[in-house]
Amino acid sequence: TTGISSFDTSIIKTKGWIRDVRQELGLDDDQQAYVALRGVLHALRDRLTVEEAAHLGAQLPMLLRGVYYDGWHPAGKPLKIRHLEEFLEEVNKGITQQMNPKLADPQRIAKGVFKVVEKHVSEGEVGDVRSSFPKDLRSLWPERAEA
Repeated sequence: TTGISSFDTSIIKTKGWIRDVRQELGLDDDQQAYVALRGVLHALRDRLTVEEAAHLGAQLPMLLRGVYYDGWHPAGKPLKIRHLEEFLEEVNKGITQQMNPKLADPQRIAKGVFKVVEKHVSEGEVGDVRSSFPKDLRSLWPERAEA
């Protein structure tokens, strides 16, 4: 522990997200789960408007929020990603170099991470994020998120 309650709480919550990603994707270690989570969150963040990216970021644990915003350049956002393959290419960019190639299936990873996002983020925010996606990309979200 750090001895700072807000930091310790954030670490515990972030570990919960990583544990959930690890379980959802059947990964062997937390590092692989972290890489998957970060890769999908960055692709998602860059596909959202700056305002919507900030709304989603506000619901992340403090530590994970730092990961989410790491390297973000809001100018030129959102990326004009309209098709599933384009989004999966963005996810792949975020996972390829640090993930076991046998596990680096961007579609499976995006679907798994979106299930975890849905578990931890408010239903309203998930609905806002999902509805901002073109129909082709909505297939990555769990069915029950359909509004």
